[in-house]
Amino acid sequence: MTGRRGGLRGAAVPALVATALATALAVPAAASPAAPGAPASEASPAGTPGSEATPAVAAKPYMGWSSWSLESTNFPGYGGSWLTESHVLRQADILASKLKRHGYEYVNVDAGWNVGSETNKSLSDEYGRPVSDPVKFPHGMKYLGDQLHARGLKFGLYLAVGLYIDTYNDGRTPIHDAPGCTTKDIVYPDLRKTSGWDNVSYQLNFASPCTEKYIQSVADQLASWGVDFLKIDGVGPGSNQGDAAHDNVPDIRAWHAALERTGRPIQFILSWSLSHDKADVWKENSNGWRIDTDVECYCDTLVTWNNSVKQRWNDVVPWIDEAGPGHWNNLDSLDVGAGPLDGLNEVERQSHMTLWAIESAPLYIGDDLTHLDPYGLSLLTNDEVIAVDQSGNPARPLSQDTPQQVWYARNADGSYTVALFNLGKGYSDVTADWSELGISGRPAVRDLWSRKNLGTFGDGFTDNLPPHGSRLLRVTPAKVTGEPGVPLGVHATASTAGSVSLAWQPVNTGTATTGYDVYADGAKVATVGGTAATVTGLHAATGYAFTVAAHDARGVTSAPSKAVSLTTPAADGPTAYEAEASGNPRTGNASVSDCSRCSGGKKVGNLGGDASVTINDVTAPKDGTYLMKLDFTDGSSGRTAVVTVNGASFQLPLHGGNDNDWGRPRSVTVPVHLKAGANTIAFGNPSDYVSDIDKITV
Repeated sequence: MTGRRGGLRGAAVPALVATALATALAVPAAASPAAPGAPASEASPAGTPGSEATPAVAAKPYMGWSSWSLESTNFPGYGGSWLTESHVLRQADILASKLKRHGYEYVNVDAGWNVGSETNKSLSDEYGRPVSDPVKFPHGMKYLGDQLHARGLKFGLYLAVGLYIDTYNDGRTPIHDAPGCTTKDIVYPDLRKTSGWDNVSYQLNFASPCTEKYIQSVADQLASWGVDFLKIDGVGPGSNQGDAAHDNVPDIRAWHAALERTGRPIQFILSWSLSHDKADVWKENSNGWRIDTDVECYCDTLVTWNNSVKQRWNDVVPWIDEAGPGHWNNLDSLDVGAGPLDGLNEVERQSHMTLWAIESAPLYIGDDLTHLDPYGLSLLTNDEVIAVDQSGNPARPLSQDTPQQVWYARNADGSYTVALFNLGKGYSDVTADWSELGISGRPAVRDLWSRKNLGTFGDGFTDNLPPHGSRLLRVTPAKVTGEPGVPLGVHATASTAGSVSLAWQPVNTGTATTGYDVYADGAKVATVGGTAATVTGLHAATGYAFTVAAHDARGVTSAPSKAVSLTTPAADGPTAYEAEASGNPRTGNASVSDCSRCSGGKKVGNLGGDASVTINDVTAPKDGTYLMKLDFTDGSSGRTAVVTVNGASFQLPLHGGNDNDWGRPRSVTVPVHLKAGANTIAFGNPSDYVSDIDKITV
């Protein structure tokens, strides 16, 4: 949830790091034995966390139901007044009787439980601890927790970050079990507001010892009610905020410690649109984080495709490697169970759940469970698809250059989870090329949605998919060899006139990998133990084909990776080109603005629609594929540029900071094909906004 208490959500646009394969995926060791990719008998390969202990909480992505989607919609019969004790228990009855056997067990009561029906103010007890509205929940929260536990379910609650403004009470409210402490002592004297909405809570001041005591008092009360799950919302950096007043890192650390001290295993989730810049902090102190804005459309249905299901294909990518046992990427509610209420057609509903499953995202239903239709129930209870989610092995895209995309995860048993998506507006072929996945021979293919074996396929698998359509496959190679798997995702990360840096994913199949050999034009040029290498001693303005092979302790090597072709820049390269330079034409409302942290102190913004910028006279010494580094700024969750090189276009999703900081340069590298001499590279997007462009370096 983001739009609480009348808050408005800004225009949301897609985000991701264009080099989707730039970071290595460490496959979690806690995969379900029955799921695709269950751990094989070999020792864990280099670069994978096979020795990690299974965490006590969130060993797998949680599954259940959440109230917010129904609270957010204008669909008749729902909305802000829908949240009541009786409605929640009715959902719990359906969850227990129809869905628990498939793994759904959490019942999460979202925002509004502690807001008075008559006053519309946050409610608290004599010590400033949140309490439930007696009109909505006449028997209180402990009763609700007991009822859920009696049904074999788990109990989740929601709080906003900081101290609720309505709880402050002119600073006079005492803190439980903290003599001399009041609410005046736990906030800043200037009563600075925090959270993504700026109208809900005051920022907590952890310089005061009273503040941690307050957090502990609330955590202890939640534990006494039998709470199994806590969501803290409006957390920054993130939630479209990033300044000092919205730095809630101290809050999250305090909550993490306080929940642990209760002695009760409480899953701890952060929301919304968390900043990836603080991923290490979130991983250390929580069990998961929302990577994006609300999935809900705040309209007459729960969601729509454009607002905001589709953007998650972009926004999840930079987070993929953060997911693992104990902490998962949260894509928000799963609204696929009741067609007219959902706001999606059947094709889109399947794709919605397919992405959630292949990303090992928590599966928490947002629908009214009393109105599930047969198709929705079939989606939510497909145990083969659920097993993909619970295996804890997130997939990644081969490429996002076009709306026709193939996502994959290589499982430890040698099989692959492969999803085909057509994110475009018309029917289109989508092909999974086995060579790009390191697969040889004729692998067996099973369709997980239809639960049917499709036979064996040579070269690849193609389907003509409808708009927003998908297929979800398990691909099992014809034979398993006594050698490491083929390195995947090999790509260039930097280049100079005499060097090229490469990176790839760790191998998690076959015999245990102990290192990697790097080849240039078939000659071995480096041997490394990790998943990155810099090849030096190259010639300027020269094309090379790079491959990588894995080897095990016996010296047995894998087949080589797919070749990466790259031309080194000229002897005096690479060369930087400023977007705002006078010779670069702009169209529409594109404009130059000041940017103190940008190169040259300027950038080009207001891009998208009919607004674009073209960088002229980008010089290459010969025809070839070169590495382009793009510097840009983006304080949103991210935006997608359409890059046009000499008339040929491709999509380039750019990952933002989720922190409203439009002055911080970020960068991404991407290969571009240039001709000898002068080239033009344009940035725009006829159907969406674009990040601000600082410069390119080629």
